[in-house]
Amino acid sequence: MPDSVTNTSLEFPSTYFDLGIIGGGLAGLSLSILMAKAGYKVILFEKEKYPFHRVCGEYISLESRRFIESLGVNLSNLDLPIITKLIVSSPNGNFIKSKLDMGGFGISRFFIDNELKKIAVDSGVLLKEKTKVNEVVFNDDMFDVMFDGGKVNCKVTAACYGKRSNLDIKWSREFIRQKPGKLNNYIGVKYHVKTAFPDDTIALHNFKEGYCGLSKIEGDKCCLCYLTTAQNLKANNNSIKEMEQNVLCRNPFLKKIFSTAEFVFKEPVTISQISFDKKSLIENHALMIGDAGGMITPLCGNGMSIALHSAQIASESINSFLQKTISRRKMEEQYSSQWKTHFESRLSNGRMIQKLFGKEKMTNFFIALIKHFPFLINEMIKVTHGKEF
Repeated sequence: MPDSVTNTSLEFPSTYFDLGIIGGGLAGLSLSILMAKAGYKVILFEKEKYPFHRVCGEYISLESRRFIESLGVNLSNLDLPIITKLIVSSPNGNFIKSKLDMGGFGISRFFIDNELKKIAVDSGVLLKEKTKVNEVVFNDDMFDVMFDGGKVNCKVTAACYGKRSNLDIKWSREFIRQKPGKLNNYIGVKYHVKTAFPDDTIALHNFKEGYCGLSKIEGDKCCLCYLTTAQNLKANNNSIKEMEQNVLCRNPFLKKIFSTAEFVFKEPVTISQISFDKKSLIENHALMIGDAGGMITPLCGNGMSIALHSAQIASESINSFLQKTISRRKMEEQYSSQWKTHFESRLSNGRMIQKLFGKEKMTNFFIALIKHFPFLINEMIKVTHGKEF
């Protein structure tokens, strides 16, 4: 991306924007910063009010560090936990340890999203918080973006709203039409806890029909985030507490954590209807970015990096289109091609690895089998991570 360009929207009314972004997570915020710094007129819609918590494992692969700092977040001054080790346990308490070749760092979404929000606003992004986008219509080479309280016209629209949105239903996206199955009917639950846990380690504790991640973030807290099936919750009277006691705590590691940790949240942050099915990358000419374009299974610990990287590759294609060096069709093809090059195999590997974990008997057997070959776990992690960008 160039450092600056001629603002292409000076001759247009105040309701015109070069880029409209729906969703202010890592993908949306980083894309908005890149494009605003390049001189474009950008509007960003976020239905919540910053800062706020999101369901997320809050571990970022070190492949993203340089990119995040290029956006303006000085990670070196934050004294964040650097994570270089992994523990994986099976539901029966058997476990293995492994080193992480690349590693990562822990940081809460509450903190990093708010930092990126400040940078976006300072860069000239028009931020519309607590604003829900109701409809996006493409007509005459422009988008009408309708939201609570008004409408704007955007030359390009990027959907960065995460795992699921009302727009997915309006657009009747294919993954929405799928019947509940092995890859599309999960729930996520997140807490922040205080417990004795090493700064340099991330743990993945398996239980029947799910797994739970634990790692340090800023402020000497840990992020405890788990994924399980909707059926698991239903079998426990739709009670998260009952499910934690009856299912998660059968793993002795999780039993100790839930029995001794100090839970910072009164109630967990939750999300339902999570899907790992393949998703389309273009919908009605809108670019689907981050989890909206495809979600890697959380046990791979790399969704945040994919969101950030996808924003970077999208910015390059959008910039070329707005500079009129490529057509809209070419922009869409170029973005889709770059996404597939960088992420398709990683998402596919994530879905494959997902099948090895979460099933009680299979996970117990698998962990016992590779206990003496811990390097195999690191090899599995490698195929879900990328290179520094």
